[in-house]
Amino acid sequence: MPKIMIVDDDKLTVSLLTTLLEFDNFQVVSVADGGSAMQRAKAEKPDAFLVDFHLSDGPGTDFIRHLRADSEFAATPVVMASGLNREDEAFEAGANHFMIKPFDPGDLVDIITDLLAGK
Repeated sequence: MPKIMIVDDDKLTVSLLTTLLEFDNFQVVSVADGGSAMQRAKAEKPDAFLVDFHLSDGPGTDFIRHLRADSEFAATPVVMASGLNREDEAFEAGANHFMIKPFDPGDLVDIITDLLAGK
C-alpha cells in the first residue's frame, strides 16, 4: 500500500483528501506545516507527497526545495496544489505535477498512481 504524505494546513482539505486516498488504497500521513514535514518524512518514508502552496509557515515550494536537496527524497514524486496558478514556481522548486484547486479527486488519484509507476 503506497504511503502519501499530505503537507497542508487546511484541516478540512486534509480530511477530505485522506478519505479519498484511503478509499483508493493509499496509506496517508499528514503534516500541517513545512517546518515539521521534513522530520516527519524521514520517519514515515512516504512514496509520494501532496504539498499545498500556501502553508502556515511559508510557501510549500520551500519544503519541496528541502526535499529535492536531500538524496533520500530527490526522486520522490511531488504534486503541488494551489488555488492560484503557481505552476511555474512549483516546477522550479522541483514538483513533478501541479494542480489548481479545486481539482477532480479522481484526477489526483490517477496522477499519483502514474507518478508512482514512473510515468
